[in-house]
Amino acid sequence: MNKTIVVSTTILSLLFAAGAIVTAQHEEHGNGQGRPQREQQSHSARPAPQSHAQPAIRPAPSRTQPTYGGAFHGGVQYNGPTNGGVHFSGVPQHDRQVHEGFGQSRAGAWKDEHQDWGHRGGYNGYRIPDKRFKLYFGHEHFFRVYGLPIIFVGGQPRFQYDGYWITIVDPWPESWGPDWYQTDDVYLDNTGDGYYLYDRNYPDFPIAVSVSY
Repeated sequence: MNKTIVVSTTILSLLFAAGAIVTAQHEEHGNGQGRPQREQQSHSARPAPQSHAQPAIRPAPSRTQPTYGGAFHGGVQYNGPTNGGVHFSGVPQHDRQVHEGFGQSRAGAWKDEHQDWGHRGGYNGYRIPDKRFKLYFGHEHFFRVYGLPIIFVGGQPRFQYDGYWITIVDPWPESWGPDWYQTDDVYLDNTGDGYYLYDRNYPDFPIAVSVSY
């Protein structure tokens, strides 16, 4: 009788232990399947990394040429006399100021005071592209200085033509009329060593000029 009870108790213990092992393996297997899902959910909840790509660079706007009213040769447009107004440079240019400014740059003896670009050590200013020069410069494209934007820098007249600033670095001959900049047709030319301003009434007197943009 006692042997039967002992055997029965042993069998029940073994069955209980086997059930516990199966249950533990099932739970462990289930936990193994659930962990990737939790990790996947955790990863999906994280914010996306910020991009460090450089912002797109917008191209610089193209530079436009200024315009000035009725047409002169070479595409230059007329703005009226310089007297009594204030140009975009902010410098008031009255008729008296313009007259006095050009008077200061008049030569006493031009042949002695004139210097071409060879004597000046060579031209080192801005060089106008050949295609544009042929279109708007040379003896066929003449204009008058009066009416264009004019300023004086260090006693040297500087005017704007076709979007370029032309600075007269040479004195103008004493034989020219005192109001040549008002009444005479002039043009810009390049003899190979640099730029010169020519008066159509005095073509044998090249005046050295420097071009800036």
